[in-house]
Amino acid sequence: MSTQPDSRIRIIHGVDFSGADAGGEAGIRIASRPCVAESVVDRIERLDRIGLRRRILASLEDGHDHLWLIDAPFGLPLATLEACGIPKDWSKAVEWMAGFRTPRDWRRGVRGVTRKEPRRLADRAAATPLASMNLRIFKQTWTAMVELLRPLAEAGVRIEPLAGPRDSRVVVAEGCPASILKRGGDSSRGYKGKDASNRDRRREILEVAHHRWGLRISETVAGRCIDGTAGDDLDAVILTLDPLVTVVPPEASVEGWVYS
Repeated sequence: MSTQPDSRIRIIHGVDFSGADAGGEAGIRIASRPCVAESVVDRIERLDRIGLRRRILASLEDGHDHLWLIDAPFGLPLATLEACGIPKDWSKAVEWMAGFRTPRDWRRGVRGVTRKEPRRLADRAAATPLASMNLRIFKQTWTAMVELLRPLAEAGVRIEPLAGPRDSRVVVAEGCPASILKRGGDSSRGYKGKDASNRDRRREILEVAHHRWGLRISETVAGRCIDGTAGDDLDAVILTLDPLVTVVPPEASVEGWVYS
């Protein structure tokens, strides 16, 4: 998805995703960065999950190349699928998950079979903080895979490296802000919270992102990132950095891969 001689450009969107009920009330943050010289992240959008799906689908029509990096697990560990008797196939795994009415029903069903929460190969490689079945993240896993990724793939969006047409101009991939910080030699701790030290840490991360990685943001966006005690705005901005290019192992065609 490189810049073309015409007006076609590449745009990276960082998405701090929410699988909680509040995600239906504009709990998702989106920061966008055109990959052109001197580009600046100058605003952060707030959308619900339906709005996010519509935004991604709309990007199919504007003639540009889009990469959407979303902070949510895109797949389940092979060990969990095997324990539950599900074929090691991403589409079949999503179909099975969609058979449960809610994320909690799904997790309860899995835990009736196995209480283990193995990490994916992607989690180990990218040093993500949590496994996809963890109590703090399972709602993100279910809603991302069932409500977002499956309909997007059916509509012609590439879900990397799992589904959808490989020649799509719109690619959705899994990202992780904590992994990006660790990869850059910085700590992923201490920036979420209401204390002055947390606020100072958010400011420090922005300075590192600018001086070390060349990320440019507007004063308005910087203010939101520093003031946001949950770190959601900052996470979205971090995800607009160029993703890490890696060799994707065979397991990733089912479990997913973290491009951070």
